[in-house]
Order: sequence, then structure tokens, then C-alpha cells
Amino acid sequence: MADPTIGVLAVQGDVREHLHALEASGATAIRVRRPAEVDVIDALVIPGGESTVIDKLVRAFGLHEPLRERLRAGMAAYGSCAGMIMLADRIEGGRLDQQTLGGLDITVRRNAFGRQVDSFEEDLHIRVLGPQPLRAVFIRAPWVEAVGPEVQILARVETGPATGRIVAVRQGPLLATSFHPEVTGDHRIHRYFVDLVRSP
Repeated sequence: MADPTIGVLAVQGDVREHLHALEASGATAIRVRRPAEVDVIDALVIPGGESTVIDKLVRAFGLHEPLRERLRAGMAAYGSCAGMIMLADRIEGGRLDQQTLGGLDITVRRNAFGRQVDSFEEDLHIRVLGPQPLRAVFIRAPWVEAVGPEVQILARVETGPATGRIVAVRQGPLLATSFHPEVTGDHRIHRYFVDLVRSP
């Protein structure tokens, strides 16, 4: 798949930034807001935002079941921040009526790092991206509390009170990060995802 078409769920969050990062990484990127658009994509990116709002809008726009079906069928997806929550099978600290798209055998904790004022940046060493550290931006971010046996841990917090917390994972064609790589200009996460879509 030389030039995959990757959709960015366009109901909330850094949609434009993800579109730019995907295009810069060699993909054709389109907005996904209607069920018909789900049928034409090879993979999906779910941006950050507010996971409860994204959940409600996905259901209101009739996207929930079409996306779940594509994910169950093996479509690749990448979720950043709230997108990680949307791909998780289990949530701690979520609303009782909150639903996810699921697929990742992980338990995530919403707003694990605190409120907006507790946002921070940190260099992470992610082996699959090479030796240079990645500057990670955490904004009201979740972390991964627990992973299933098929989940590969890609990154953990390296300093501070949250040292050791899991912030990047992969399970087969599904990728998720607690942080926002789309805001830094470093497209290595997006390139890694595009390569994953090309050669699952």
C-alpha cells in the first residue's frame, strides 16, 4: 500500500494538525465525519479532545458502529490522548454511560496527570522511533493502568512523580499515545503509523 488513505476523526481536537502530519508522512489524509467516509479509508486517527464529548458525537453522527466494525475487521488506528481512551477496552475515571470503540486490551485512567494547569512536556526514548528522544506534550492526558498479554509497551514516563507510567502502546494494527505528537512538528509517530498501515 504505497499511498494509504488515512482518515482523521473530525468531531473534535487537533484535526488539521493530524492531517498535516499524515500528509507529511506520505499518506493521503481525509476528514471523517460521516459513515460513508469510514468505508473509503485504510486506517483511522482519533485526535485528542474530551473523550466523553467525542463518544457522544461519534454516536450522534452514526459513526460508532461503522468504526467498531472496521476495527474488529482489523483496520489500523492510532489514538492520541483522548483517542487512546476511545481505543481502550476499559476506562478508569470515566462516566458511567461512556462508551469506547475498543480494540486495545488496556485499562486507561482519564485525566491521570491532572488538570489543564498540570500539562507538561518531557523527552521520551521510544526504541521503535530510533535513538533520538521524542518531545512529548501531555495535556490533561490519560495513562495506561494495565495491559493485556498482546500489548506492546512502547514508552513510559521517564522522570518526575509519574515515572514508570505507560504512555504509548501498540497491539497489532492499533497504536495509542497519551501525548500529542501532532503539535510538535516531529512526525516520527505519524511516520511509524503510516509504515504500520503500509506493512501491518
